[in-house]
Amino acid sequence: MANRKELRTATAFPGVQWKDAPAPFVSVDPSRCTGCGNCVKVCLGECFTIAGKKATVRSLAFCMECASCWYVCADGAVSFKWPAGGTGFRTNWG
Repeated sequence: MANRKELRTATAFPGVQWKDAPAPFVSVDPSRCTGCGNCVKVCLGECFTIAGKKATVRSLAFCMECASCWYVCADGAVSFKWPAGGTGFRTNWG
């Protein structure tokens, strides 16, 4: 079990904790991104932003690992993989 000091919380998401993943697990391919903003709209963790008419990952600090960003990207620009075991999103509810 991770040391409590390694876990982050956010008041906006009670009962949820995050442990930083050793490497990014979500990315956007700018050559495929059309800047539609669907990833920005569905992301509860506000992980994405639009810059230069393209989506970019702003931060994965509050990623819920729901993969909605990947699912709604009609252009296949978003890549999602689960973070390394024992890191990422954790919840008190299973």
